Formats: sequence, C-alpha cells, structure tokens
Amino acid sequence: MEPNIPDTSQKRIVIVGAGFGGLALAQKLANRDVQIVLIDKNNYHQFQPLFYQVAMAGLEPSSISFPLRKIFQHKKNVHIRITGVTKVTPEENKIETELGEIRYDYLVLATGAGTNFFGMKNMIDNAIPMKSVSEAIYLRNRVLQNFEDALTTKDTETREGLMNIVVVGGGPTGVEVSGTLAEMKKIILPKDYPELDFNLMKIYLFESSPEVLEVMSDDASAKGKEYLERLGVIVKTGVRITDFDGQFAYTSTNEKIRTHNVVWAAGIKGNAVDGFVSETYGRGARMKVNAFNQVEGFDNIFAVGDIAIMSGDEKFPNGHPQVAQPAIQQGKLLAKNILKIMRGENPVPFEYKDLGSMATVGRNLAVVDLPFWKFQGAFAWYVWMFVHLMSILGIKNKVMVFINWLWSYVTYDQSLRLIIKPKTK
Repeated sequence: MEPNIPDTSQKRIVIVGAGFGGLALAQKLANRDVQIVLIDKNNYHQFQPLFYQVAMAGLEPSSISFPLRKIFQHKKNVHIRITGVTKVTPEENKIETELGEIRYDYLVLATGAGTNFFGMKNMIDNAIPMKSVSEAIYLRNRVLQNFEDALTTKDTETREGLMNIVVVGGGPTGVEVSGTLAEMKKIILPKDYPELDFNLMKIYLFESSPEVLEVMSDDASAKGKEYLERLGVIVKTGVRITDFDGQFAYTSTNEKIRTHNVVWAAGIKGNAVDGFVSETYGRGARMKVNAFNQVEGFDNIFAVGDIAIMSGDEKFPNGHPQVAQPAIQQGKLLAKNILKIMRGENPVPFEYKDLGSMATVGRNLAVVDLPFWKFQGAFAWYVWMFVHLMSILGIKNKVMVFINWLWSYVTYDQSLRLIIKPKTK
C-alpha cells in the first residue's frame, strides 16, 4: 500500500536521501510543475562537515541540523516521508519502503555513504564511527563517560586506557577530530578533571598512506602534520590499525596501544540499495552513472553525490571527491536535466567545478587549498569558519554556531560537555 501520497497529473520524482545532493535537487525542483517525494530516515538535513564539533562538545546537534518540513513548508507539491528504502524494482518503476510501495516516474538515489570498516568485525563492534549526528553524540557520550570512569579507577593502566584516544584516518575528519581533542586536553579537560593527570593521556592519529590530508596539496599535508604535532598529537603515517578488541589497538608495525577509544574515520562506502545487479556498482559500492547522472542501464533512474561514480571524467578517474560540493553541483544540474528530459531535450553533461578544499586543525590553525591560492595558518582558519558558517542552512543555525564559536574563542571553553544517554528500561 502506498503511504498516502496523492495521485496527480504531475510527473512524480522520488528522491531518496536528503543530504547535500538530494536536498539541492529537491529545492531546485520544488517550484516546478512536478510532484516530489523526498524520502529520508531522518526528518532533518545534517551538515556533515561539522559532525566532529558536535562530537567534541563544541556545537549543539540542533545547530547543524535543519528540519526538512520547515524547508518545504509552502511547497504543496513536495511530500516528505520519513522511512527507509528496502528495495528498488526498476521493471515496475516502484520502490519498497518500510511504509509501503511508492511508484515513480523518475527516481534519484542520493543515499550518500556510510562507514567502511573493510570487513573488520572487531572494528564494527568496538570502534566509534562518525557519519551521523547520532553517532557524533554517541562519541561525545563515550569519551566524556570514560573520563568520569577514569576518575574512579585505581588501576593506572586502566585509567590510561580510558583517557587515550586513537583516531584512524588522516583525512579532514580525522585531522579535525585529533586537533580538537588535543586542544581539549590542553585547555578544557584539566579544568573539568583536576584530579586526573593529563600527562597520561595520549592522542594518536593513524594514516595508512604516507601523509595526512593526502587529498590536499603537499603544503597543506606538511602544515597539517606540523600543526597536529605542535598540539601534541602523535601522528603515525604509513601505519594501519589492524585490530581493536575494546581495550587494545593493534598496528601493522606490531605496536599494542592501551585504549578504550578508537574513532574510525578511515573509509567510506556507498549506501547501496537492493534491487540492482552487482555490475551496477563500481569502486567503493558507488553506482556507475554517465555524464547525466543516469545509472548505467536505466533512463529514468539517477544517482548523485557520494553514492555515484561518474565514468568518463579524465580528471577524476576514480570518481569525484565524496564531499559536499560535487553532490550539490550534481543535484542542481540534475534538476535542470530532468526537466529537459521531460521536454524531450538533450541533457547537459556534468562538469565538476572544483572550488577547493580546506581543513581546520585547531585554534588559528587551518589549511586551505583554493584553485588559485593555497595558504595556511590563522587567515586560513578565519576563511574556513566563514565558508562553513555561510553553508549552514537557516539564519538561526548560523547565529547559534557563530555564538558558540565566539564564546569558545573568547573564553577558551566549550559549554556543551553533556553526557546525554537514551532512557533504558
């Protein structure tokens, strides 16, 4: 049974996923004479680049989340359904959801990417991923609770394990988490826990490739590592974490690290949907699409953002970077192309415009790579803050984030070190 979506004469475009790509597409199409069904597991859009600040008690979850229904309040042709998609049946032009079947004229998969543990069961069971607001809150709870537990344990080795943190993955997320943890260790946590000896606490960052921030320029990589080490992070490049049993992390160089905390920021894979043959998927469980974001073998099924891997782009033979900008640009162009296809016109091929990349390491420490200029340090940090502030949805959210950042900058403090756990019976 279809979950109460009215039948109209309009063509129905079903969009699965309200991340950067799906939301950009839905917003562009909302003013057109089409029916949009927007499906997501959550009733809000999440601003992923700042998950780590929620995890590190710098921002409230609500300040980087924006209700979908508020975005489309006055759009009668947009129908939002909060559910999961279990299967696509292309031959019948329908999808199966937890609420029932939904038919489509055009289907857009914008399901994004999830954590890739590379089949390591102990990591799946014990490490902490950070691909959603709820996971960021869980990480905050876990780290803060471990400090509470460290206060009450008499065993030095156990206390050290509760305080030590291993971050796996030297991309922007791993670097930003490590840098923030190092600043908390230096400035904030000793004030909260004066009974603990923070000389015992070690923060490790492991990256299997030869350098951190490998996707950025050599200057950014070098400066990123220099900033991390200046903050006291133990950076290990060319080394992998091979196992984690909840108490010890094991490395590819046979090192054994006492820790209860492994933050996994090492890999992602596409959130695949059932109903497609394995040949539909390429590297990293991403759906193969052409230059118009059409899924290989289908005229009316599209994929955008992290879940899509576009063939034929010589600059990006392994697919576009799995960050916000490619998803947003693909979503905006696909809105135009679907309308062109409906009118019988030729769609326009996608061409990614690289606006640059950036990462923040700590207070007055950031690296920015723009197409025409690469710079690091305090000015890069201000640029990073401005760009992220302007990208957040909603004026209220922008103001809340700015106030939190300003307060932290002036007081050298964060006011959100709360352990908020779900009620258990």
